[in-house]
Amino acid sequence: MGRCIGLLCFLCAVAIALGQTYSDKYDKIDIDKILSSKRILNNYIKCILDEGPCTAEGREIKQHIPEAVTTNCEKCTAAQKRIVRKASTFIMRNQPQQWERIRE
Repeated sequence: MGRCIGLLCFLCAVAIALGQTYSDKYDKIDIDKILSSKRILNNYIKCILDEGPCTAEGREIKQHIPEAVTTNCEKCTAAQKRIVRKASTFIMRNQPQQWERIRE
């Protein structure tokens, strides 16, 4: 009986861990608007690089970047993965020096 309860607790913990994702409150962020405005994009980049103030979104993004990078965005929602792919591709192509600094 004790083994069954232990196994059940373990399986519940695994299910919770597998289902855990970052908050989806910014999943509907308008990434096209950000990428089309040099001023807004540069503000986000400065936030990530600790060179300027951060918005609430910027702080949350910045907080999760190290883990998301090391886990290949394992806890990202589908929308977050789309946003990250689009933003990183845009920055790599249009601001390669900034991309290298972010990668470091």
